[in-house]
Amino acid sequence: PPPTPDFAQRVTVLVVSYNSAHCLPALGRSLASLPWVTLIDNGSHDDTLAMTAQHLPQARVLALPNNLGFGAANNQGWRAAQTEFVLLLNPDCVCDAGAIASLIRCADAQPNASVIAPQLLDRRGAPDISYRWRGTVSIGWASRGPGAEAPCCVGFVSGAAMLIRRIALAQVQGFDEAFFLYYEDEDLCLRLQDQCGPIVVEPASQIQHLSRASVGGKHRLRSEYLRGFHHIQSKFLFKRKHGGQAVGGLRRCGYALGGAAEALLRLLLLDPKRAARCVGRVAGVLRAGPS
Repeated sequence: PPPTPDFAQRVTVLVVSYNSAHCLPALGRSLASLPWVTLIDNGSHDDTLAMTAQHLPQARVLALPNNLGFGAANNQGWRAAQTEFVLLLNPDCVCDAGAIASLIRCADAQPNASVIAPQLLDRRGAPDISYRWRGTVSIGWASRGPGAEAPCCVGFVSGAAMLIRRIALAQVQGFDEAFFLYYEDEDLCLRLQDQCGPIVVEPASQIQHLSRASVGGKHRLRSEYLRGFHHIQSKFLFKRKHGGQAVGGLRRCGYALGGAAEALLRLLLLDPKRAARCVGRVAGVLRAGPS
């Protein structure tokens, strides 16, 4: 095996998987020199666990019997870690040890920062401006322009790749597990920034994110349905928690009708994946709890 870099002893990489066997070969190559890796599997029914043993033999595996959601699974991972930092890393991310080392160096240079995030790259290798300043619940700050040219403070970074001080996670008690999927990273960023310290993007660290490639298996349409379902439910929850905004009956009707109309359009355009996601959004609206 390759020698372990000095910085690698200070970070545990947390990977939450769900039917992500197809991501494991590339992920294994990315993390080959990292000794502390924890894979938290959310009840996969593909070959994720077998592929983990093959491609990430150093990984500690927490095999959950059911899908607890992204935040709840990560909470189990960081609570089991003992290193100074944890790196949340989606299974569909591709990086190298140098990118992680850059995050650690930035954290050392910014001791008050609670989170250091890399510059994510999209499938084409172009900068993905997934970070932004914080805004209100109803009026966010859109990300525009080229990527950052130097370390900078932001209000939100994507949960696809986040280096976080473990002591900061403990202070805010980690993710709010009421969010099953979506908005849990934004909720965490707000609480970490308010209670623990700034959030910094380090563009010297670049990690490619093959967005929406982490879930495989035979049930892709069901996965897309669940994306839509959980997205709208988490959106309503975030509005209530951070904006005190109740989503009234008329607004819900608007979301449901809009989702149904888009689902029909997507079917006409022979786009079943997005159609399934829209149907999930409609179901999420109809089953959302009281505001």
